[in-house]
Amino acid sequence: MEKIKCLVIDDEELARTLIKTYISKVDFLEVIASLESPIEAIEIMKNTVIDVIFLDIQMPDLKGTDFAKMISSKTQIIFTTAYSEYALDGFELNALDYLLKPVTFERFLVAVNKIKKVKTFSDESEQMIVIKSGYDLHKLKYNQILYIESDSEYVVFYTKDKKIMSHQTLKSLEKALPKTLFMRVHRSYIVNKKMVTALKGKDLLIENTKIPVSATYYEVVKSTLF
Repeated sequence: MEKIKCLVIDDEELARTLIKTYISKVDFLEVIASLESPIEAIEIMKNTVIDVIFLDIQMPDLKGTDFAKMISSKTQIIFTTAYSEYALDGFELNALDYLLKPVTFERFLVAVNKIKKVKTFSDESEQMIVIKSGYDLHKLKYNQILYIESDSEYVVFYTKDKKIMSHQTLKSLEKALPKTLFMRVHRSYIVNKKMVTALKGKDLLIENTKIPVSATYYEVVKSTLF
């Protein structure tokens, strides 16, 4: 069996060491890197497919829950934290599991055995999205979408030759769209990563349209796209 590639991200060295020790005892797991900050993971994930991240939540550079929103939906998240109040946030982000520190090996095994059950992914499901606009249904290929803008209770999909308005939220789309292709850059915008041509000041450029990048997302946007 091909090993499941893991990242361990925690700002506490002892916590990282414990999870790495547990991983070493499971023959189908492999540690690709052990990191203090989610920011360090961005470059690694550009070049390596990561199956699962053991991710702390409360970290100084970037909270684990915020980082989880930015990564590919193909990468499973197992949150590790000392604070039980974050459990709800974790499950709202569709985390595979939530481990409360100090993590026992028995509880760790329960979590990692879930990984094997969800290891199979379908690329075909990531080729297009069906959009309901009024009484009409539109099939839109992902590579046709330039960006998506929030407009009150609606969102607008922009392509090179048209725009489609749909009654839904940007938050729901952020969860549904593959993070390998799309990225939230502002409370009102999601962009197609491949369509971005430049970062000018605090604006992304797509087809001569300037898309604002909020301060919350700026560093991650810059690191991921440039």
